[in-house]
Amino acid sequence: MRSVMVQIPNTPTSADVARLAGVSRATVSYVLNNTGAVRISEPTRRRVHEAARELGYVPHAAARSLRAGRSRMVLMPAPAIPVGPLYSRFLNELQWALGRLDYTVVQYGSVGLEGDEAARAWAELRPVAVLVPGAGLGPEGVAVLKRSGARAVVTLGPGRVEGAHALQMDHDAVGHCAGAHLYARGRRRIGVVLPGEPGLEAYSRPRLAGVREALRGTDATVTELPLAYTEEAAAALALRWSGSGLDAVFAYNDEYAMLLMRALQDEGVRVPEDVAVVGADDLMLGRLLRPRLSTVRIELPSGQDLAGLVDRAVRDPGGEPEVRTVLGASVIRRESS
Repeated sequence: MRSVMVQIPNTPTSADVARLAGVSRATVSYVLNNTGAVRISEPTRRRVHEAARELGYVPHAAARSLRAGRSRMVLMPAPAIPVGPLYSRFLNELQWALGRLDYTVVQYGSVGLEGDEAARAWAELRPVAVLVPGAGLGPEGVAVLKRSGARAVVTLGPGRVEGAHALQMDHDAVGHCAGAHLYARGRRRIGVVLPGEPGLEAYSRPRLAGVREALRGTDATVTELPLAYTEEAAAALALRWSGSGLDAVFAYNDEYAMLLMRALQDEGVRVPEDVAVVGADDLMLGRLLRPRLSTVRIELPSGQDLAGLVDRAVRDPGGEPEVRTVLGASVIRRESS
């Protein structure tokens, strides 16, 4: 029987990087772990990084965690609800900012798991911090994560959870802006789109409440408009529009607004003459429509600010949880209203 010798390439080590760069292994560790406590000259840092790239050396995250006594992994559960371009950009900025602080960001897909059950699955990975988008996590889930070694749990959503840092997003303000704008434009019979996709109620219901609050005490009426994100559903709603008597619609966000506006135009409903349309998120595509889409511009917290909050919480896990209300809102009036 013929045998074949297969040579398996050796995995480069920090000692190999040190030899190639002409420095000690400790210096390699200081540079690649981004340790600020030891001053390393810029030329030395460049030599170490160049040697690591040439050899294909990558630090061992698990070994580094063992030495440090904790991981540098920040877990970001994948949102269980549809997220648009605005939120995606925010998440990308946040991941970049955490990477600059030497954290490893891992997105975790927990399909079929919710709330505290999902928290137990996250805890198995022993992250140093967890950023939880949306609602669903409870105090028990926070406790599970902390017992597993998570030094910071941060929620991003409409409410707060005991024991966790919270970035509370004021979606009432988004609806309030839209409702006040439509009323100021002379509209009195206002529809509010409620997305049919599961999980969006935590955002759509506060936006509806904000419209109602803006119109409280006026002669305007508010009508709920359930709508699935499909062309068929939009066409069916547009077909019934003339009998609704509505002269304006706040369509939850720009994507729903564009979907509905196209369907209305296909039925001969004029925008804005017959019905004013307002979205939210200020997506570029809305500026390319004819008529251009009026929208509520939403200001999310910067990824750098949130990364700083995570880092502070990791360094001081016994500190009082921070609670901030974020998400500024302002109307951008264009041709559709």
